[in-house]
Amino acid sequence: MLDDAATRFSRLRMIPQSVWALGLVSLFMDFSSEMIHALLPIYLVSAMGATMAEVGVIEGIAEATASIVKIFSGAVSDWFRNRKLLAILGYGLAAATKPMFPLAPNVGWVTAARFIDRVGKGIRGAPRDALVADVTPPPLRGAAFGLRQSLDTVGAFLGPAVAVLVMWATVDDIRAVFWVACIPAILAVAVLALGVSEPAETRPARPARFPLQWEELKRLGGAFWLVVAVSAAFSLARFSEAFLILKAQSVGLPDALAPLTLVVMNIVYAAAAYPAGAFSDGRDRVTPLVAGLVMLIAADAALAFAQTQPLAWAGVGLWGLHMGLTQGLFAALVADAAPAGLRGTAFGVFNLTGGLALLTASFAAGKLWDLFGAWATFAAGGIFATLALLALLSISSKIR
Repeated sequence: MLDDAATRFSRLRMIPQSVWALGLVSLFMDFSSEMIHALLPIYLVSAMGATMAEVGVIEGIAEATASIVKIFSGAVSDWFRNRKLLAILGYGLAAATKPMFPLAPNVGWVTAARFIDRVGKGIRGAPRDALVADVTPPPLRGAAFGLRQSLDTVGAFLGPAVAVLVMWATVDDIRAVFWVACIPAILAVAVLALGVSEPAETRPARPARFPLQWEELKRLGGAFWLVVAVSAAFSLARFSEAFLILKAQSVGLPDALAPLTLVVMNIVYAAAAYPAGAFSDGRDRVTPLVAGLVMLIAADAALAFAQTQPLAWAGVGLWGLHMGLTQGLFAALVADAAPAGLRGTAFGVFNLTGGLALLTASFAAGKLWDLFGAWATFAAGGIFATLALLALLSISSKIR
């Protein structure tokens, strides 16, 4: 056990400085975004009169928008061989839209703000992930993606935690929380501009043609497309975390404490992401994915039947564990499977399919909640997770 801990620590020291910096960038931006997202579902429903189905549509459109933009930004980063510039553009756009949330007078304004913010996420996501793969030696990729995901998730639980403190200090003033969220977004852009380098020697050769052409997409290979298919199945089973917040509220959690839902989920997520990635390097990337789906099935079961807070909290924790076991691993699998010169395009395609699946899942989750109640939303998630698990087990030998 001590040897394993020492090995994990030594691997941390070997991860390139730019990966650490990108992790801090993700930490600050998620700090900002999750301060807003932790309260946005309640704000939409309670203050603006939105229905659960509208919340699902807003969340699904937002995430699908990010995914659609990623395929283009990833391809552009492969073609122009400058991933950092696109990342700065994406993070900068997201930071510039944060003030739109406290200024929003209606649901339409909030939808527009979420849309533009997610465009920024789409611009930065694929180039950033491709940059992590470019600057990291292959034997460290699982650890590098796990580290970036862990730091990202630290921001994701700090944001809701600070949101709770600001809500307490301002007597439940949600708009004040939204204004405070602007500060870490600015810090994210500053760290990216000053702390991340893209050495010329790490830039892969430009593809023979602009990547979004069939001849280039065929070069991604069969293993990559299997990873994409499995990831899409995962996304169909995993809808927006907004429904975790609404579930916790429905079993008695006060509005002011609602952000704690994401705090708990993301603490577990952050704790699991790096160990899962480090474990997979040189070993087996599929086993943690299988374990993650089992945790998602257990989370859905707990949340479907929860009538009291303790069982709901158990479901939230299991949801976070499932995220930690799977999300960094998928990024490492994409980096393993894709040719170096097409990594940006590969991450774009990967995120597009996952985003469209998430849009479908979030819309269905909202409709099921409105028609039948929370139990139906989480029961359906558990059924899809079970189907995804069976699919993964049937093709696991082809993507290990």
